[in-house]
Amino acid sequence: MIFGSFERMVAFRYLRARRREGFISVIAGFSLAGIGLGVATLIVVMAVMNGFRHELLSRILGINGHVGVYAAQGPLTGYESMADRIRNLTGVTMAIPTVEGQVFVTSPNGGTGAIVRGVAPEDLLARPIFTANWRGDPATFNGDDAVVLGSRLADKLGVTIGDTVSLISPKGNATAFGTVPRMRGYRVVGTFNVGMFEYDSGFIFMPIAAAQTYFRLPGAVSQIEVFLDNPERVPSLRGDLFQVTGGQARIHDWQQTNANFFNAVQVERNVMFLILTLIILVAAFNIVSSLIMLVKDKGRDIAILRTMGATRGMIMRIFFLAGASVGVAGTLFGTLLGVWFATHIEQIRQFIQSIIGRDLFAAEIYFLTQLPARVETDEVVTVVAMALGLSFAATIYPSWRAARLDPVEALRYE
Repeated sequence: MIFGSFERMVAFRYLRARRREGFISVIAGFSLAGIGLGVATLIVVMAVMNGFRHELLSRILGINGHVGVYAAQGPLTGYESMADRIRNLTGVTMAIPTVEGQVFVTSPNGGTGAIVRGVAPEDLLARPIFTANWRGDPATFNGDDAVVLGSRLADKLGVTIGDTVSLISPKGNATAFGTVPRMRGYRVVGTFNVGMFEYDSGFIFMPIAAAQTYFRLPGAVSQIEVFLDNPERVPSLRGDLFQVTGGQARIHDWQQTNANFFNAVQVERNVMFLILTLIILVAAFNIVSSLIMLVKDKGRDIAILRTMGATRGMIMRIFFLAGASVGVAGTLFGTLLGVWFATHIEQIRQFIQSIIGRDLFAAEIYFLTQLPARVETDEVVTVVAMALGLSFAATIYPSWRAARLDPVEALRYE
């Protein structure tokens, strides 16, 4: 649709508030603000949902392997040769034998449940998520009495580097007087903070040899954690893993382990998109109502323009441009506001918290220590296109009504 200078001049003149049609311009202003806020809100919410999913996925897969290889029954033996065969597969970056068990960890200041993972020191330090968030000397993570605690777990126990904690295993020693819980003290040689509450408050790492001794798994491990260069390649690699393990192992990937969690995040994301789209839809209806009122108020002007030679197409373009300009301006304003807000959302949260003195994003509830946001270009384009489409669609009926107005009837009743 091509707009001439005449259509643009008349359309923008109708949008300027004068005393008679000031109320119409107020409605148009609210329509612009509604579309802008709807677009901004939708961009911010989608960015937060994307950031939440991305941060959870990066942290979960940074600590846990993309694929877990388990024995068909009991602990996994012959794991060293199996791990070597897995490392030779295309797409595999690491294959880490791991011993895992539950314990009750105590200190002079309290106690709590935790999960212990035994891995080789070089394998643990090969993960960037740990090396970037390690506190202490990594060289001390060796021997049969060294452990590394999550930072929140260390705070909960009131211990620091150099202190001692006691681990109590639920699988105790059988004696003549019954089962006695197995207990041993370990030195805290470091702490880690990966930014995810579940791991920072409930995980302990120790050298694999010490874990095999503590959990009584000589020459065996609980699983082999397999890391890939691309987590999405898991389905295509399952056959190769099954083949190199001789068909004697169970294979469990990250999609199976976290399927319910990430499906819930995706469903919530889709529902939020639909709900927030209604804000833009309501603003588009405001454009319809303001244009209908403008057409009714400008009936005599339309009739005069028609008698002076203006075609129905020109009249339709005038009112289409008047309504569409509100939608375009509102969408542009909302896009700029939404992208700015999403990219500075953590600073905004900290600023609001400093004013009200309350935590707006508790790590205990939301798993993460910072409010994440990830603006994706394709989603912003989708939101902008949807807002413009609704805005343009809202102008069609009022513009058609204006173009169909009979100039004789309009002048007769003036």
